[in-house]
Amino acid sequence: MIRPFGERALLVEVGDRVGVEEAVRALAVADAWEQAGHGIAIPAYASAVLRFDPLRLAPADAERLAAAIVAEVASRSPRPSSGRVVEIRTRYDGADLADVAAASGLTTEELVALHSGRDYVVYFLGFSPGFAYCGPIDGRIHAPRLPRPRERVPRGSVAVADGQTTVYPLASPGGWQLLGTTDLAMFDPANDPPALLRPGDRVRFVPS
Repeated sequence: MIRPFGERALLVEVGDRVGVEEAVRALAVADAWEQAGHGIAIPAYASAVLRFDPLRLAPADAERLAAAIVAEVASRSPRPSSGRVVEIRTRYDGADLADVAAASGLTTEELVALHSGRDYVVYFLGFSPGFAYCGPIDGRIHAPRLPRPRERVPRGSVAVADGQTTVYPLASPGGWQLLGTTDLAMFDPANDPPALLRPGDRVRFVPS
């Protein structure tokens, strides 16, 4: 589905659930839009916002071009990015590690093995600068969001919730369950780009 998103953008929906295929399609649509030089694209779980300059591209033409990109992406099998892999060395010392293991019917060692035993696709960035929504986690890991978010989650906290995993780039409130910590800087305003991860990257947690 493609529909206007204000006067300078389109919202393209490629699915109605959170999943790797949908995320990969949204990323592919966003990448194709930017590579064609039509404007900036912002991917999400199963959608992408495609921005354009109405002085260069009429809204009807933008919608036509977007429809062509969506059709082209839909014609090929969705595949997770085979590009950049970012390894995140992780100390599995999180405050919720034992609780998540118990709720999942696992030992802490089994939980660590499951969490670190796969690569995760970066779906998109949001919530705070450099905060990457990555997934999917192994279905055996049961980790809903906390019923009451913490007022402060330390920077570098490795966390899981609702089938996803992330690293808190900054100290902030948060309701994800904490499995560990990393010293890797996920966001640094002095870097170019400031966020370590970008949509389409693959993340690998390495126990340390």
